[in-house]
Amino acid sequence: MSETTNAATTVQPKMPDVSERGLTAAQVEDRIERGQTNAVTSSTSRSLADIVRANVFTLFNGIILTAMVMVLIAGSWKDAVFGLVIIINTGIGIVTELRAKHTLDKLSILVASDYLVRRDGKDVDVSHNDIVLGDLMWLRSGEQVPADATIVQTWGLELDESMITGESRTVRKNEGDTVYSGSTAVSGMALVHVTAVGAHSYAATLTAQAKVYKKNVSDLNKGINTILKFMTFLVVPLCILLIITQIRTVGGWSAAISSGAWRHAVVSSVAGVVGMVPEGLVLLTSLNFALAAIRLARKNTLVQDLDSVETLARVDCLNLDKTGTITDGGIVYDDFIALPACADKRQAMQALYDLANEESPNGTGRAVLAGLGKQGFTGSAQLERVPFSSARKWSAIAFHGGGVWYMGAPEVLLAGFANQYPDVLAQVNDYANNGMRVLLIAHAAGAVPADFETDPKLEGTAQPVAIVLCSEHIRDDAEPTLAWFREQGVRCRVISGDNPVTVGAIASKVKLTGDRKPVAMDARELPADVDELARVLENVDVLGRVLPEQKKAIVQALHTQQHVVAMTGDGVNDALAIKEADLGIAMGNAAPATKAVAEVVLVDSKFSHLPDVVARGRQVMANMERVASLFLTKTVYSALISFGVVLSMIPFPYLPRHISYIGALTIGAPAFLLALAPNTRRYIPGFLRRVFAFSLPCGIATALSVLLSAWFVPKLMGWNVDGTAHDQLLWRSMCATVLFVMGIYVLARVATPLNSWRGWLVAAFAAAGVIGMFIPFVAHFFAFQLPGGKGLLALGVQIVIATLLFALSVWLFPKFLPKAMRSIISQYKRISKR
Repeated sequence: MSETTNAATTVQPKMPDVSERGLTAAQVEDRIERGQTNAVTSSTSRSLADIVRANVFTLFNGIILTAMVMVLIAGSWKDAVFGLVIIINTGIGIVTELRAKHTLDKLSILVASDYLVRRDGKDVDVSHNDIVLGDLMWLRSGEQVPADATIVQTWGLELDESMITGESRTVRKNEGDTVYSGSTAVSGMALVHVTAVGAHSYAATLTAQAKVYKKNVSDLNKGINTILKFMTFLVVPLCILLIITQIRTVGGWSAAISSGAWRHAVVSSVAGVVGMVPEGLVLLTSLNFALAAIRLARKNTLVQDLDSVETLARVDCLNLDKTGTITDGGIVYDDFIALPACADKRQAMQALYDLANEESPNGTGRAVLAGLGKQGFTGSAQLERVPFSSARKWSAIAFHGGGVWYMGAPEVLLAGFANQYPDVLAQVNDYANNGMRVLLIAHAAGAVPADFETDPKLEGTAQPVAIVLCSEHIRDDAEPTLAWFREQGVRCRVISGDNPVTVGAIASKVKLTGDRKPVAMDARELPADVDELARVLENVDVLGRVLPEQKKAIVQALHTQQHVVAMTGDGVNDALAIKEADLGIAMGNAAPATKAVAEVVLVDSKFSHLPDVVARGRQVMANMERVASLFLTKTVYSALISFGVVLSMIPFPYLPRHISYIGALTIGAPAFLLALAPNTRRYIPGFLRRVFAFSLPCGIATALSVLLSAWFVPKLMGWNVDGTAHDQLLWRSMCATVLFVMGIYVLARVATPLNSWRGWLVAAFAAAGVIGMFIPFVAHFFAFQLPGGKGLLALGVQIVIATLLFALSVWLFPKFLPKAMRSIISQYKRISKR
């Protein structure tokens, strides 16, 4: 039996007596077997298989694995140590993503409410997912509608359909009316017949439409993919050329095969290939994304798409939904303003309290009760009541001997009075134009009509006695959060389904545009043409009466101006725009459809988390730029050294184990620490151009330094590097040492400024590298044997020459570049100091 059937044993609240019995247990089981339940499959992170597949089967791993197998076949297992990179990279990547998955999945299990359904003539509690097609379900005040349904019987049900329409007003529902998933019952109750569940409900249908695949443009991923394409084009032919060259240095194919020297040729060739592979770059990128997601999760921010962390840094336009973002959807009582006809203010305020004190008051009523309750007012006894109706737009109470009191929409009440009150209407409009919710209190003295409750009507003799002011409750964190975005150069706009005057007034209160008054506009006046819409939006800060399709069009129009757009929202009406945006941000109390399509969910619905979200994205982008510069420099100098070796037909100047040692100390470990360091630099477009502008001069200087050592040192020292193993060992040790020194120079330039912990970082890795060369086990394992006497002097001269080459290359290289490239290099220097 289903677990829902067992819920029948629980104690249920007393509900109205109805004749409908609902589905039988057998009918429920039949619908469950057919899959006609309210469950909707959704995933907030990648599956275990996807995580393993993405981390194991990569181009880099394929190249490294092939090279490792070649070295192992050649019998030099020490030179295959670089293969550990596969295990380490893959292991760290999988473990980190699994940790992120666990954190995100746990965070994404949001509290799900139970619902009361009628089955076999009894009312039972079932979970959201266990509602089935055809169920009879009770909708009570405060509940969100979980599935589409038709009203069977109603007891004053009013719904807030702002999640559907964007308008924050209540709608009274009658028997036979349709209610849609995503709406919220704000007063009354009803018995409804479920007509659509799960993927077939309105909210799920809109989600499916919004979930059409959209490829986000990623500056970081685009840059890394460019490097990958460059590597794929370069590695294979260079590897073949290197093997041919190294075979020739040992006497040709016949001699190499007969003497076994082919093994050394293979190992030498692999040294060039391994150096060209930026094996840690992809790892650190995914690692950075995953760790950023974990850190954000600790602040109740759920990142549903790890790649979206990068997008956070690039956002320059933020579209805000008013309700749920700037305001929390609640209403607060502000003031009671007595009019000239008010004879007794205390009595009028008591009448206001009694008018709001209905059995199931709406949001405005609850705000009035809370506000007056703090002033000591309590409910009166023995009064007759006409409850508030959306159709009438007013409610009324009658005291014995006290006449009739009315509360409602000012324009409706004033239109029903025998006399005209233009001054009152002007006053009401003035308050409304300042974003207030205005109610009017009126009083008709005299006897209470006999049919007061059975045939309610507005007495023409009534007079307006007071204006009641309420307003939407603005989040405490809204103003400082918007100020932060202004300081960071992010343009914020409020896009709402409400009246533009009301929205504009709220935007002024939270200083959306600082000291300048926000420019508000009715969305019904917006042009349909996207290009024209983009021009209009440049001068508009607030848009009201916006339809869901218009929200999407607004995002599209901003895209035509190359803006990176973030969209916040909580309603189903926001779902399409959130999906269209580069970064969709949903509140934790948002409709399921909205949370399903958003990349980021603020679980506790706190707008103040957004600066943390953006700052974390900026950290990832800024640090990955530093890291990518390190890895690409290695790719550049490895490719150039390989070309130099091929052209000059010499043995490769260092072994794979050398590049493993040097890479770990000058790139791998430092890159890991730099990637996770704090960094709040604002995003500047042109990631790949700046990385290349940094890497080319550094890579050229490094390659020239190593090649000059490889070409001229054997002649100066009288070494036979082709035939003598000892001479070859000394020669390769010297070339590797020069490479290490250049690696430290590159690291120092990337870590600029060095007057902080970064300086100590560079010094520590430089010291570790030098000390390691003098530790016998390390020196023997990594084949380091530094020469003495004349050889040590020659090494010193090489280091001096390499230092001069590095300084000249970094200084001269920009001089011969076009003006645009010089600007990019200057830009890199400026931002690297932050």
